[in-house]
Amino acid sequence: MKKLLFMLLALVLLASCSRKADFDENVLIQVSNRKVSGFDPIYSTDLYSNREIGKVYEGLFEFHPLKRPYELKPNLLKKMPQASKDGLKYSFTLREDVFFHDSPCFKDGKGRNLVAEDVFYSLKRLADPKLQSNGWWVVQNKIKGLDEWREANSKSEKTDYSAAIPGFVKTGKYTFDIILKKPTPLVLYAFAMGYTFVVAKEAVETFDKDFINTPVGTGPFVLPKFDQSNKIVYQKNPNFRKKVYPSEGAPGDAEKGLLDDAGKQVPLVEKIIVLVETEDQPRWLNFRKGNTDYIEIPKDNFDQAVVDGKIAPDLKERGIKLELEPQLDTVFFAFNTENEYLKNVKLRRAMSLAFDRDELNKLFYNNTALVSNGPVPPGLKGYDKDFRNPYVQYDVEKAKKLLAEAGYPNGEGLPPITYDTLSATTYRQTGEFIMRSMAKIGVQIKLLTNTWPELVKKVHSKNVQIYGMAWGADYPDAENYLQLLYSKNISPGSNGANYNNPKFDQMFEKATVMEDSPERTKLYEELNQYVGKQVPWIFGVHRKIRIVKHGWLKNFKYIEFDHAQAQYLKVDLEVKKKLADKF
Repeated sequence: MKKLLFMLLALVLLASCSRKADFDENVLIQVSNRKVSGFDPIYSTDLYSNREIGKVYEGLFEFHPLKRPYELKPNLLKKMPQASKDGLKYSFTLREDVFFHDSPCFKDGKGRNLVAEDVFYSLKRLADPKLQSNGWWVVQNKIKGLDEWREANSKSEKTDYSAAIPGFVKTGKYTFDIILKKPTPLVLYAFAMGYTFVVAKEAVETFDKDFINTPVGTGPFVLPKFDQSNKIVYQKNPNFRKKVYPSEGAPGDAEKGLLDDAGKQVPLVEKIIVLVETEDQPRWLNFRKGNTDYIEIPKDNFDQAVVDGKIAPDLKERGIKLELEPQLDTVFFAFNTENEYLKNVKLRRAMSLAFDRDELNKLFYNNTALVSNGPVPPGLKGYDKDFRNPYVQYDVEKAKKLLAEAGYPNGEGLPPITYDTLSATTYRQTGEFIMRSMAKIGVQIKLLTNTWPELVKKVHSKNVQIYGMAWGADYPDAENYLQLLYSKNISPGSNGANYNNPKFDQMFEKATVMEDSPERTKLYEELNQYVGKQVPWIFGVHRKIRIVKHGWLKNFKYIEFDHAQAQYLKVDLEVKKKLADKF
């Protein structure tokens, strides 16, 4: 009995010490729903990797953390670039106080200045055909000479990084021009994306194959080494340049306290701990215990957390707050349209008609989502709220008729079709829902579960038939969703459906060179409706973000492009102490 009492006392003391440490150290504790695939920016293909890469690496631009509509602002640049009258040249000026993290790859281990050549080198890596970045699409056919450089090096034994590219013009140590092949109004968005974040040549060459696990960036946090564990720990960058919390925001931000830290040096925390928790219930329990600062509400816990659109009373009493906002987001189930069966548009349309999106919304999104009729989500020009896709309605009898027209009456002659998804509970349940839906018309689905890196690898290698995915905006324009179905972006690019339609491509290419205008908006709408009816995906829903956050977390405002957000977040230790007894 004495031994038991001693053990219990030791556990209590240990718990007390851990909680005290939480109060003494300014630490932000986040959660990642997926394992992170690595820290090489040119492979930042997914939301989860982007969030982590953005803590250590940076781009020329970032989106303002508070202003809405979303606004690009200079980050590694002194000011916004100057464009020529013909729209073919952009002149950039880098900040002179940006340094790479200290690392053994540099002389004496001391990080050096960021210079113009680093930007060119990083963009060449993105274009390097031997590295096979799936982010090549963000600069493809945009910069003068870059596609030709890529093509030349696809035939060479070794990539020649010393070769000049006409579109990269150095005008000084910290100044440079980028020359475009044609006017491309959306090109600046590319330089706010993870794919174009700037890396140091010394780090790439020193760490070689291990560069993906040895990040050396310019960002607000430092991670000397990454390993595939369930915890990632970042430290504040001691050499981070002068960068302050914004003094402007959207209407109402000041009243919400979102400008209280205006003018203060960022980052506002000393350390970040990211816990990798792929299952919903452990994430929810950890949050309720106060062990993480904020999470997205799991579907099975939504009714516990939200009552009549507001935070549940018991959570409100503990200082927990709710963020329930529309996302620039589309959930879809992509067909590999190169597959011998799935290239049949009537088969795809039949399967789409057999899919009950209202039931999907009820089961997995607590009826908070909006049924999707095409790739473009609400909130962007190109979305037409009055458009109703004839192949999105739920109609089993019509689906059976189309299946027969496709050559497979009642599914006869059609072998089982594989559906690839993630191994976490909710994704398995979604897969089972798809199996039940398709069984109603005689189509057999075989469910395959994967880790996130495994699923991404399968999609990029075209080793799938159908897979589930969601796309959140890289930038606030419909082009970002439509490019997912552009033929030049097929796998390993962003077009995982491997969809190839010359009519769609021609319309898309016309839209991409147009300035923002009613004419471009109309063309976006036509593209969204045309490709929606071709059903390269089973269109699912557009979701709302459902986040709960503790009262001690300050400066949190939902942002679609959140890879730079962590530096602006703050943990109020005094508030945390006051709320501690409620957990």
